[in-house]
Amino acid sequence: MKNSLGYLLIALISGVACFLIAQLAFNIQDRKQEAQTPFVRLQDVTELTTDPEPWGVNWPHQYDGYLKTAGDKFHGGSSALPDSKLEQQPWLKRLYAGYAFSLDYREARGHAYMLYDQGVTERVTERQQSGACLHCHASIVPTYRRVGLEAMGKAVSAQALESDFNWPAVMKGFETVSTKKYEEVFAELMKTPDGTAGENDPVFPHPPKGGFKDEDKELPENHFSIGEAHPVSCVDCHDPKTMAIRVTRPGFVNGIAALAESHEPTPHLPSIEKWRRGDRSKKYDPNLDASRQEMRTYVCAQCHVEYYCANKMTLTFPWENGLKAEQLEKTWEDTRFPDGSEFFDYVHTETGAKIYKVQHPEFELWSQGIHAQSGVSCADCHMPFERQGAMKLSSHDVASPMKNINHACQTCHKVNEDDLRYRVETIQNRTIDLMEKAATAMTDMLDTIVAAKEAGVGGDQLEELLKLQRKSMWRLDYISSENSRGFHAAQEAARILGESIDYSRQAQMLAFKLMAEAGSDTESDD
Repeated sequence: MKNSLGYLLIALISGVACFLIAQLAFNIQDRKQEAQTPFVRLQDVTELTTDPEPWGVNWPHQYDGYLKTAGDKFHGGSSALPDSKLEQQPWLKRLYAGYAFSLDYREARGHAYMLYDQGVTERVTERQQSGACLHCHASIVPTYRRVGLEAMGKAVSAQALESDFNWPAVMKGFETVSTKKYEEVFAELMKTPDGTAGENDPVFPHPPKGGFKDEDKELPENHFSIGEAHPVSCVDCHDPKTMAIRVTRPGFVNGIAALAESHEPTPHLPSIEKWRRGDRSKKYDPNLDASRQEMRTYVCAQCHVEYYCANKMTLTFPWENGLKAEQLEKTWEDTRFPDGSEFFDYVHTETGAKIYKVQHPEFELWSQGIHAQSGVSCADCHMPFERQGAMKLSSHDVASPMKNINHACQTCHKVNEDDLRYRVETIQNRTIDLMEKAATAMTDMLDTIVAAKEAGVGGDQLEELLKLQRKSMWRLDYISSENSRGFHAAQEAARILGESIDYSRQAQMLAFKLMAEAGSDTESDD
């Protein structure tokens, strides 16, 4: 009897084990199949599909992440805009005196807001801006393609717009609209269909015409729509046929080719070094020459960079001498506008200095840091891999790594979360403290240059002061406009800010010397 029960128990255990093993085998087979077929194409998307909604039908996980860049829900109206940097750091008004950023300059929001916030900023509603701004703030490549085909005298059909990327037409369209006014390029953007049938509501709302004038005004019930224009969308980074990541922005393609042709070492971009060792019969092409890991940085570097963005010449990335702050500065110093005049972004209203305005050089500063040298891409930290069943996907909720330390940081750094956060905050706080010291030096410099002008200093002596001012302000602006607060390259950020302080103090001492030589009283009334 005991033997029978024992045999029965063994048989039962064996049966359960076989069942579990079979289930595991089926699960493994399912996961393998799932990994081999990461998506089912239920909705057709083309080179014309700037509307992200159809993409979301095929790639729902990525689309859900994209929607999260708006936060819990999309917040419109000026009362929902982020804090003003001009109120947090009043010295910025003096840094940008004479430039539109002195009117309105706010903390950045997620990608969902990149077109909306541009539409309501007073930089656009109160000042004439260039249509080149839309190079990065809108899903504009089909518009470039359409305008380019028209400029080339070729027929513009739906098939021509949606079947082929057509780099020659895109580049021609980019060059054609780059110097036009903002509203003119926006009108062209609205003319281009977004690849969806009929007029559907945009995924993210649009701003009303002219922006919001009343800070207490909420989003209107009948919100003005700008048609089929969208912020940067799926088609801007992915090939609709293969889903491979790609570069689509002409400004970046021109800029990275110029960098490749320079003599500046780029060990963090090995495909450029490889191209330099080749026959160089064709220009460096990121879509053909770069590795996939490099592309995970390049898709971000299409926009998170320094560039000239106004209407005196085509939008330009200043990389022909390299990616360091002083190398970009030299490029601008050597640049002339098409009419032969000296390059500058704005004239400083307090001193008359011709100033270079830095945009947001995240790629350039990252290039000088330890993560770049270690082969870590932008997406590794800002779009870390996550598991969805058997699939490993990049998070499309593009955000600070501090929101997702587990996936963004602890994959490489086997350190507890609080310690990692402390390390980052320490670097950023040190950078902010040094930046405030540089700002103090800058404002002291401006006060002294103004006093020198009032004392009669002019001519070549004044020009020497203004050159020092430009060098000081370029470096302060470089780090204050870069959005990592120094984290992308802490030592490089400190070096640049240290140079800013040095140039400010050089200008201040020179101004005192010139005033003394002119017989002016340089003693403070205090």
